[in-house]
Amino acid sequence: MSRTDEQTTVVVVGGGVAGLALGTFLLRSGIPCVVLEKHSREYVEQRQRAGSLDGRGVRMLREWGVGEAVEGHGGGPSDVVLPLIVDGERRAWRMDVDEDGAGAFIPQQVLVRNLIRIFLRDGGDLRFGAEDVVLERLDTDQPRVRYRDKAISCEFVAGADGFQGVSRTAVPDGFLTCHSHEFGYAWLSAMTGVPADPVAVMAVHSRGFAARITRGPEASRVYLQCPVDDTVGDWPDDRVWDELDARFGSAVVRGPIATKQVVPLRGVVFSPMRYGRLCLLGDAAHLISPMSAEGMSLALHDAEVLARAIAGEVEKGDPSLLEGYSDACLAHVWERQASAVWMTDAMHDSGDASYRGEFRKQVARANLENLVEPKPA
Repeated sequence: MSRTDEQTTVVVVGGGVAGLALGTFLLRSGIPCVVLEKHSREYVEQRQRAGSLDGRGVRMLREWGVGEAVEGHGGGPSDVVLPLIVDGERRAWRMDVDEDGAGAFIPQQVLVRNLIRIFLRDGGDLRFGAEDVVLERLDTDQPRVRYRDKAISCEFVAGADGFQGVSRTAVPDGFLTCHSHEFGYAWLSAMTGVPADPVAVMAVHSRGFAARITRGPEASRVYLQCPVDDTVGDWPDDRVWDELDARFGSAVVRGPIATKQVVPLRGVVFSPMRYGRLCLLGDAAHLISPMSAEGMSLALHDAEVLARAIAGEVEKGDPSLLEGYSDACLAHVWERQASAVWMTDAMHDSGDASYRGEFRKQVARANLENLVEPKPA
């Protein structure tokens, strides 16, 4: 350790949902930590991404005393009856009772903004603009994280900097195994300046899947199934709205489109989720089909498991939870991946048969009928 090194117990790389949740849980466990985020506060508080938490995620935040992070966001609970439009006909989802209680529709930027406020209010050390992060000595009992002209020595490093972050690339080649599944189609994702009412509407149509999901009181994101080789240039604004009209079976309110991108649907899991004193969590360790709306919920699950594991070793000298961190998280990840693949196939194959054929369409339609209320007699 150089004379200029700072010292803490945990360095968390990444200030998204996974990193901020972990930092909050550690702080509330009395464990010192530093959260490093390469972007500015303004950037991360406005970054538009996933928009829902499952019941377990909401309950978890409340149990840690930070239920306020999902309150007052304007999205509403996720147990309200929302429509599914099948070939232009409005159907209702079956509303099975979740033993964990109701989830919540909450834009990611709102959850991040709330977690930042809570973490800083509680005295957390959160550093924005932490660029050029380098992870060192991960296979020793005193790893080090360098950024810009600073260095922090610690006992543990948490890699929560997303799929394109530096944490996973710090693991030696050949140690991690990447498992992936490509669905064979993509979503044209468009951020619009039009509120969603209701907060989430999805459609199954012979032209492909479509959805509009709330991203706050004045914005929504539109999703349209498309071929993986489509480009943004193939989707001028008028085509986006025309296609949404067609797949919803009625005209929708139109407005400005701020951004568009083509997102191939896939699932990715890296195993194991731990190397030496580095633990990966959230998107740094796995990606899940956006159809599942499970990304933020998985991030919270990883954060809680890791927080309890680190607390076990720091407070009790018990390394067993940390040693089992990867296995515990991966068991949950694979369970959710299985559900995500099933749901993604059901929602997409039951519409456009050109991707996987009429047989798979009819199978998917049968599965879809198990998810919605029966048609009125």
